Amino acid sequence: MTMFLKSRRFALASAVAAGLVFPIAASAGTLNVMQTEAPRSMDPGDQTATYTAALLDPMYEGLVKRDPDLSLKPALATEWSADASGLVWTFKLRTDVKFHDGTPFDADAVVKNFARHLDTKRGLAASGRLRTFLEAVTAVDPMTVQFKLKTQYPAFLALLTTGPCLIVSPTADAAGTIGAKAVGTGPYKLQEYKSGEYVLQVKNTEWWGGAPKGEDEVKWTWTPEPSVMNMALQTGDADVINPFPSAFAQQVKANPEMQLSTTDGSAVFWVSLNTRMKPLDDVRVRQALNYATDREGIVKAFMQGYATPANSPLAPVTPGYDKSLAPYTYDVEKAKQLLKEAGYPDGFAMTTIVQEQEARIGELLQAMWAKAGVKLEVRKMEGGVWSKAAFLDPAGKEKDNIGSSIASWSSGVNGADLQFRPLYYSKSASPAGANLGFFSDPKLDELIDKAASTLDDKARNAIYVDAQKVVNEQAPHVLLYTKQDLFATRAGVKGAWVIPGGLIVVKEARK
Repeated sequence: MTMFLKSRRFALASAVAAGLVFPIAASAGTLNVMQTEAPRSMDPGDQTATYTAALLDPMYEGLVKRDPDLSLKPALATEWSADASGLVWTFKLRTDVKFHDGTPFDADAVVKNFARHLDTKRGLAASGRLRTFLEAVTAVDPMTVQFKLKTQYPAFLALLTTGPCLIVSPTADAAGTIGAKAVGTGPYKLQEYKSGEYVLQVKNTEWWGGAPKGEDEVKWTWTPEPSVMNMALQTGDADVINPFPSAFAQQVKANPEMQLSTTDGSAVFWVSLNTRMKPLDDVRVRQALNYATDREGIVKAFMQGYATPANSPLAPVTPGYDKSLAPYTYDVEKAKQLLKEAGYPDGFAMTTIVQEQEARIGELLQAMWAKAGVKLEVRKMEGGVWSKAAFLDPAGKEKDNIGSSIASWSSGVNGADLQFRPLYYSKSASPAGANLGFFSDPKLDELIDKAASTLDDKARNAIYVDAQKVVNEQAPHVLLYTKQDLFATRAGVKGAWVIPGGLIVVKEARK
């Protein structure tokens, strides 16, 4: 899902099964939020999962933030500027800010935060997003920092709002405790983290922004079971459900005691094909699987219509998306023809691994692909197990006979580079990145790099159009759909909103 794996933790907007958890009844002063997966880490720089990012959001801040209108605004930095080359950026920092453990926030803290990501020995899950273009971060004076980029990067400011750029206490990081105990500068601080059960956050009364606007406490619980999520909302045990299961959407819309929010999302769901394994190393076989996939049927059966069939590796909300692409219709005969040309007239057998909450997708594909002669074995896994399997290297997947992985990815509103580079760039092959099928195409690598350093929007988007065509032609994924972002609340809850891709923001929500 924007999918998110966690042995090297990548966000898949998908949910990780963590057992059923029933929250205490909602009480005054406590906002109860239920999501589909447990947090992967309390360190925002060591995970890339959307729902973990949502849980961490009240506790951490970056130099830049997004407002509800999705515009970029000052946060821990008060102002910034770039030199004429676009390679050197200078940020003035906010004064009189302290981390939750009392450590002062200053230029030294910022430098240490980015140094840990530039250190390849740390192995933090989200570091790859930065090392591609970031050369160094230095302190100009105690409250001024300077970033030096390797190349121009138009999405730089947007990236500063994401996980690896959220500032953690250098004291907690040095102590090695940040993965289990969040220590940021945000309006809420960690009160209790009971692994497998809940996370409780309380207002940070010393927050630099004044009195936090939300409830006194925010309590997070999780379950992969759609029926449990729906029941929690119905009974009032949860005030906010994210993402809300589409199977119950109409029921909520008809109930005046609840409200459903539906917005265009950015999470693209797909099947990553192991291009190192026969017969998936043959582009004709990969194309055949795309022709054998009824995307409209999957959207109707699994998402109850709250999704759009995918025609591109980019979501429609992503700049550079080409709506004119129509590479694969549902055509079983065409799929059979391609398999015959590839030397598999009678089809072949393959496997796919899928997290429990997306198991239905695997079952639908199993029935669809069987019509073309492909025998698909679907292996359902708990989220943590799936993550480890999905991020195995080629030898590991060969040994375990993993032919494909069902997952998703979202770059949110942070640009197409964060969709293409993690999923399709040669150097992003797992376990280093989320290129789970080890796809490698020098032409696509060149397009990705060229687009990332092109400042003109029109020219950059034209390059991304070409990149979309390469992905569709080479078919390293069976692209499935882009889901809408659905979250539901009790009728009295106000102030919750979602960043495209499913990251819900609740730090100013009241009930």
